[in-house]
Amino acid sequence: MARRTTPTPSRRVNPPKASTAVARTPASRTSRRTPARTTARRRNRSFPGPLDVLGKVSGGLFFGLAGATGWAARAVGRQAATARELETEHRRDGLGLLGLVTALLLVVALWFDAGGPVGAWIADKVRFFFGSVANGLPLLLGFTSIRMMRHASAEDRQGSGLVGWGSLLLALTGLFDISQSPADQIGRDSAGGIIGAVTGGLLRDAVSGWVAVPGLLVLLVFGILVVTATPLNKVPERLAALSDRLFGGRGSTEDEDEFGPDLDERPTLPPRRRKPLPDPFGPGDIDGEVIEDLQETIVLPRSRKKERKQLEPPAHTAPPPKAVKLEQLAMPGLGGDYVLPPMTLLGHGAAPRARSKANDDVIEALRHVFEQFDVDAAVTGFNRGPTVTRYEVELGRGVKVERVTQLSRNIAYAVKSQDVRIISPIPGKSAIGIEVPNSDREDVALGDVLRSRVAEQETHPMVVGLGKDIEGGYVVANLAKMPHILIAGATGAGKSSCLNSLLVSILARSTPDQVRLLLVDPKRVELTAYEGIPHLVTPIVTNPKKAADALDWVVREMDMRYDDLAAAGVRHIDEYNRKVRAGQVKPPPGSERVIEPYPYLLVIVDELADLMMVAPRDVEDSVVRITQLARAAGIHLVLATQRPSVDVVTGLIKANVPSRLAFATSSLADSRVILDQPGAEKLIGRGDGLFLPMGASKPIRIQGAWVDEKEIVDVVEFCKRQREPQFRSDVTAPPPVDNKKKAEEEIGEDLQLLLQAIELVVASQLGSTSMLQRKLRVGFAKAGRLMDLMETRGIVGPSEGSKAREVLIKPDELPEVLESLGADA
Repeated sequence: MARRTTPTPSRRVNPPKASTAVARTPASRTSRRTPARTTARRRNRSFPGPLDVLGKVSGGLFFGLAGATGWAARAVGRQAATARELETEHRRDGLGLLGLVTALLLVVALWFDAGGPVGAWIADKVRFFFGSVANGLPLLLGFTSIRMMRHASAEDRQGSGLVGWGSLLLALTGLFDISQSPADQIGRDSAGGIIGAVTGGLLRDAVSGWVAVPGLLVLLVFGILVVTATPLNKVPERLAALSDRLFGGRGSTEDEDEFGPDLDERPTLPPRRRKPLPDPFGPGDIDGEVIEDLQETIVLPRSRKKERKQLEPPAHTAPPPKAVKLEQLAMPGLGGDYVLPPMTLLGHGAAPRARSKANDDVIEALRHVFEQFDVDAAVTGFNRGPTVTRYEVELGRGVKVERVTQLSRNIAYAVKSQDVRIISPIPGKSAIGIEVPNSDREDVALGDVLRSRVAEQETHPMVVGLGKDIEGGYVVANLAKMPHILIAGATGAGKSSCLNSLLVSILARSTPDQVRLLLVDPKRVELTAYEGIPHLVTPIVTNPKKAADALDWVVREMDMRYDDLAAAGVRHIDEYNRKVRAGQVKPPPGSERVIEPYPYLLVIVDELADLMMVAPRDVEDSVVRITQLARAAGIHLVLATQRPSVDVVTGLIKANVPSRLAFATSSLADSRVILDQPGAEKLIGRGDGLFLPMGASKPIRIQGAWVDEKEIVDVVEFCKRQREPQFRSDVTAPPPVDNKKKAEEEIGEDLQLLLQAIELVVASQLGSTSMLQRKLRVGFAKAGRLMDLMETRGIVGPSEGSKAREVLIKPDELPEVLESLGADA
């Protein structure tokens, strides 16, 4: 019997690292402690004084006591399993409190010389290193400690904070040293300390003060830019906005995180409504950048403002647009007072766990399965997500992948779960993935997703938060790039929660001037919380018949937008809006129409099955036409259903909706309808889903974000207090009837023959079938059909045997009858 070899694991089973792919939180890398160097450093040969000896002895005692205390704490921690799972918030709070206590000690010792022997020694050492700059260290330490306890996202910028504050301290101590030019230790304490002597003194001696001072000033400015997270090209904008905030200029509602990491909370508005200002549009871009008002300014994330100016086409005389009969879905007046809801309205979720006892139990169970069935494989790592953990399994030499995939039922038995999913192989890795649900699953809060670095980097108004992937990274999606999405799953799988996350994301990130909403809710209970928000173009549509009319209105709106795009000579709604704000698009001479930028239009249908039951042909035609053409017009569609069958999600709809989001389904057939592949039938519900964006070959497993009812109410009320909705009256109105087209559909090829028959019958006032045979040279069957068509339209009376039919229309009424059939009078 061949000896079985155990594969060497490529890496140890460690806590999962977040993926560095797009739309995921970048992982922090762990650093390894380098071994101490054995070579001795050269030291100052001067004889130490008594105070220096006392300081060294005290320092040695302090560090020795600290090392002994740390060793004892670690020894106790190795015995207590809960110590390893201390929450991140508690560790951050402990560091913050320690920093506050240290700042208090520095204040007493440095400012008041009342810190006792220990305080005096600390003050002496701090002044020795930092000089006069030491007096500002308590403020810096206190500010950093308070921010660490208040903001969980402060850890994301630890590297930037270290570089920024370090640059500031080096520059200030160097400048103080050059300005004082100390000659002894006492002078150095009042100047820049020993650090200032190294930076400023050595730099002055090397390149003279004429070069050292400007260099240190540049380093000082660089530190300020890093600390405030301000790129160099944004300095004029930030100074102007800061001046407005300090001296009462135009109010800015820009995401205040850009001025500093501690300015991300906005005050709530008073419960009063302000009237919008007339004709407020100025230069700006609806694509998530800058919209300026004539009297007030709404500043949105504008990291691409410079790029937009470079790509803006040169001014030229645009051809006059065509006269449009329909009313334009234009943006209402900005008013300058609309503020996005603060992120404080959305709560925080629990801190994610990197590892738990349940993970160790699953690893042990998998090892026993491989040993029991004599499979040369080993678990080499895992990625823990909020709902599911993916365990990576590497095979030994000569072991087929099928040896593991065939053990799916045995693995499910061993880990005590029937919802085990095997990925063979993991994309981008030479390993098999075994996804096992967590017994201690975690919920994902929408507020955490929208506050993540991934979401903050996206400035487009149609970006929404979806949740977390299996590696713990946050997942966001741009609905404008999908450009349409199908969301389906069984009852209770998480479809409604996903729609709430999409809507709250839009309300939290976009103004009514950027995105308008058309909500269709045939079930009448899912979307009622959003009634009255200013983003709506019409009240929430609950009647399935009116929903079909609303989709037909969307088609007409799309056609009107395409007419404007063609008249302006552009290919996308964003380019059209830029031309409108630049004054390059003018209405035709004599037209009273006001040309305004178009907002994005997001159509959300909560239950597609109800619409397909009432008017399947009309709904399918409208959906297909919208999904085929509406992307460039800025119209995007979200279709949701809990019955993903072939009669609801037809082949035409699937072919034109490229993005899919599947939650748990009841059968394999339903999974194939949604994703065109299996997988959704093995999901475990409660937001566990498979996201397949346009262009992706394999779906991404995510845990959908959760937003509770109170958060929805708070966000909706915040939006409703600022502006009343401006509804369109023609959204649910029946479309205009084309009599000629309707008659052609009903009568077919006999329309012209019917018109001739009507003229003969009305002119002669004789409803005779034989007369029609002679005059029109048609057979008896054709003449009888023409007579029946005239009877259904009230032109002749019913048949009375062999007698001629009574003519009910007089010759003077003939033009009106012909016009009703689409003929020219």
